[in-house]
Amino acid sequence: MARRKVLITGASGLIGGLTIKHLGDKYAFSGLSRRPVAGIPHLAADITDAAAIKPAFVGIHTVLHLAAATGEDEWLAWGPTLANTMQGTLHVYEAAREAGVGRIVFASSGCCQLAWEWDPNYPYGKLANGPDDEIPATWPMVDLDWPVRPDSPYAVGKLFGENLGRYYADKYGLSTLVIRLGAVLKEDRPMLRRHYPGYLSQADCVQVIDQCLSAPESLKYDIFNAISENKYRWRSTEHTKAVLGWQPTGRSDDYPLPTES
Repeated sequence: MARRKVLITGASGLIGGLTIKHLGDKYAFSGLSRRPVAGIPHLAADITDAAAIKPAFVGIHTVLHLAAATGEDEWLAWGPTLANTMQGTLHVYEAAREAGVGRIVFASSGCCQLAWEWDPNYPYGKLANGPDDEIPATWPMVDLDWPVRPDSPYAVGKLFGENLGRYYADKYGLSTLVIRLGAVLKEDRPMLRRHYPGYLSQADCVQVIDQCLSAPESLKYDIFNAISENKYRWRSTEHTKAVLGWQPTGRSDDYPLPTES
């Protein structure tokens, strides 16, 4: 059986590289990013250029859309968010629709609900930042039916993509599976105190991407939280496990908390 043709936008980034490395034997990957990627067919183009990216979508079954404004200076800036995370995502959806792509797996972010940490009526800020002696024994898990509470322009841009995917799924039948990713780090371990609730191990990240890429064609739209089995996790992953059969094995608690300076 021929391998499914999957285009990865933002293929030169960390998650793109992990996906290619660990799933390259299962899918026929190609890449779209500003920087070249060796070992797979690749188009060097920017998703802000609607015409330039269209050739990458020809003959593609599924798009793994990772590209966004993610630089340290871009995360909190509206300009890059509007151009890349929002307008660029619209260009990706339009190119996919015109090319007859069947599914987009959209990499969203836990940041879409992260401002729950700012609410003093809940302990989520203490789970992320301490002090540990004020953390309660239990807390309510934030689920997908809780209101979104974005914490940055980046998160607002990701919510635009989630809603754009809902629109394209309903109007054009273009399946969209949204993954609200936790913190995937190049060191593959939490590096800051606030990483401990939302850490997502590289292996758990690759597993949930694989399950979305190969999910039944009948699954037209859904949102999945992806966070490893961390002690201080406060976003529920039960829906992800039930629908996709995801079995995360990573734990931020396997690594000692950083010493306060």
